[in-house]
Amino acid sequence: MGGVLSGFAVVWTVIVVGYFVGRTGVLGPDARLILNRLTFFVASPALLFTTLSTSNPTAVLGPQLGVATISAFLTGTLFVLITRWWLRRDLTETVIGAMSASTVNSANLGLPIALYVLGDLSHAAPIILFQLAVYSPICLAILDASTSRHRTTPLTMLIQTARNPMIVGSLAGLLVAVFGWKLPPQVADPVELIAGAAIPAMLIAFGISLVGSKPLERAAGRRADTLVATGLKLVVHPVLAWLIAAFVFRLTGLDLFIAVIMAALPTAQNIFVTASRYDRGVTLAKDTVLLTTVIALPAMLLVPLLLG
Repeated sequence: MGGVLSGFAVVWTVIVVGYFVGRTGVLGPDARLILNRLTFFVASPALLFTTLSTSNPTAVLGPQLGVATISAFLTGTLFVLITRWWLRRDLTETVIGAMSASTVNSANLGLPIALYVLGDLSHAAPIILFQLAVYSPICLAILDASTSRHRTTPLTMLIQTARNPMIVGSLAGLLVAVFGWKLPPQVADPVELIAGAAIPAMLIAFGISLVGSKPLERAAGRRADTLVATGLKLVVHPVLAWLIAAFVFRLTGLDLFIAVIMAALPTAQNIFVTASRYDRGVTLAKDTVLLTTVIALPAMLLVPLLLG
């Protein structure tokens, strides 16, 4: 328990630093955007590559991937079943809500928590791979079809997924691990150096994003949607992950803890970006991200207590 608390303390300390950086404006008005783009396009792919290149591919593609897949689809489906006829939103807004309820902040918070709380960055890899390579492309295909922006085909989905830098970094790292390749220091050392920038930049950007955040201030008739999505994300998703991990995949101990803590992460911030792109469910996505972010990190301290 002491190690878990210490890990969360490290994460929260850097987030608080980011918050004060945002409050003072010392990095300028575009600091969060620049830091997010730095981590997404440069540092995080390097971090995933260095982590997965020395990992056990069987563990990355094993039960944790199954838990992440089943629990996310079930949680998203529950949101659809609860709200589709009760709140009568259109398909696009319903999908945004389902994504808000079931997509976790696997990079900006998942990677730091995997390192400092779980002790190994590779623990975040299964859920990152699932969300970026499977879940997000499927949801985006439904959104494209529902808004008739352009025709979505399996080929376009594959191309879009392959262009994601974190997918490229992850798959490249897995290939190195599978074939047992050893990179020369002239290549490995610069990549590792760049990777070192990822987690501090992620957490500082996350702290900056909390400046001025006021969830449910202007809910625009979407309080019910937001509260349903928040409840599913914070309670139902981790409970489903626990049930699936314990009774389907027979995970115990640390493996069970990993499955639950990854599912307990707050809603991914990029859901708000997706909602803005399609101009549907923007308030729902924004408020769910804010509420789950504020509540999830303290609530995650209860997970080791509940699991014994």
